[in-house]
Amino acid sequence: MSTTIDVPESSNANVKGKGVVVAPARAGGMKKGIAIMDFILRLGAIAASLGATVSMGTSDQILPFFTQFFQFEASYDSFSAFQFFVITMAMVGGYLVLSLPFSIVSIVRPHAAEPRLLLIILDTVFLTLATASAASAASIVYLAHNGDQDTNWLAICNQFGDFCAQTSGAVVSSLVAVVIFVLLIVMSAFALRGH
Repeated sequence: MSTTIDVPESSNANVKGKGVVVAPARAGGMKKGIAIMDFILRLGAIAASLGATVSMGTSDQILPFFTQFFQFEASYDSFSAFQFFVITMAMVGGYLVLSLPFSIVSIVRPHAAEPRLLLIILDTVFLTLATASAASAASIVYLAHNGDQDTNWLAICNQFGDFCAQTSGAVVSSLVAVVIFVLLIVMSAFALRGH
């Protein structure tokens, strides 16, 4: 559907009857683009949070010394911060999966404020949860890599290299999810600004 608008002649124009065709405004163009980007970022955050959960939950390494009865083991369930990390990142991943229908509603109805408002509130709550779990796990990973001379904590990553690499990867993946959450909140706030 297009509209023709007659424009009066200017003093320099020699041709009569020329009009300007104006394209119709697309309904929800910018907000629809933000909603599509929101959906794509949610898929990335799902991959990052569930990847962090699986990576941390499967981290386990056993070092045999002398006999098979005397062994040293490093596992995520040996550290309460890692247990907290696995539980909270699984919750974050579950929330992100459950938020996908609301993100789809925002694509279909880009001017609807209610789904966006719900998502921005819940995204903020789960951003806090993801940040807390990533920070607690990062502190333990830091101690595992560097130790602490004041408390006589030895760095265990020299002996448990695979365990440390896997837990470090999980922390990095969770921090990627945190950054995506921040982007989701900023984009939702930007989309709500016009309402």
